[in-house]
Amino acid sequence: QVQLVESGGGSVQAGGSLLLTCAASGFTDNSYCMGWFRQAPGKEREGVAILDADNFVRYADSVKGRFTISKHSTKNILYLHLNNLKPEDTGLYYCAADRDVWCHSWVLGEAPDPSTSWGQGTQVTVSS
Repeated sequence: QVQLVESGGGSVQAGGSLLLTCAASGFTDNSYCMGWFRQAPGKEREGVAILDADNFVRYADSVKGRFTISKHSTKNILYLHLNNLKPEDTGLYYCAADRDVWCHSWVLGEAPDPSTSWGQGTQVTVSS
């Protein structure tokens, strides 16, 4: 059973930076795609960034050039570096993982499969 635990959220002023971490366990092989989603109050959940099983990355247009997704070289730990934060980046950030899927769709507006595993979320609040 896949388990995902996020950490690193917080409150910052606009222009600030944060580092989110997602510790994953229960992976059975190296075919997992991992990604970050966020959900603001009153809005739908949206895909922010993904890192697929071949280490290709993709970002939502709203965060390109400001956010960077990466993975620990030897452990199943996913990172999201959030730079030049804006108030509209405020939301609950979730880590997600799924096996043998084309997860680039996650940042193209498509909902993940029901098989996707989710973390509990970590709050990011950006004040102006």
